[in-house]
Amino acid sequence: MSATPPPAAAPAAPLSEAEDRQWASFAHLGGILSFLPSLIIWLVFKDRGSFTNQEAKEALNFQITLVIAQVALFIIASILTVVTFGIGSLLFGLSWIIWLVGVIFSILAFVKAKDGVAYRYPFAIRLIK
Repeated sequence: MSATPPPAAAPAAPLSEAEDRQWASFAHLGGILSFLPSLIIWLVFKDRGSFTNQEAKEALNFQITLVIAQVALFIIASILTVVTFGIGSLLFGLSWIIWLVGVIFSILAFVKAKDGVAYRYPFAIRLIK
């Protein structure tokens, strides 16, 4: 007795132009929270809309860059805090600046993407091609 396997799920329908712009812009706006919204949008919609694929990758790369900067700052500030007997702890305040830069650029990218204009962040390590 061999059971027949269940039928494969049908591929999702392509996004309309308006939906493509909407999800692309949400990928950028989600950067306010961190890299997770951009990652989820990219994984779910990358094959359904070319603009969403492009913009979600760009947003994700920028968010990963900010996470790397935060981790590097934490390591450097921790080492300097120990070496300078606490004076280096002032560097932990720079974490807010990194977060603020991320919020500002995410909003700028959101505004461009919702109008259908591709946005390229001025600095980002492009790990996801």
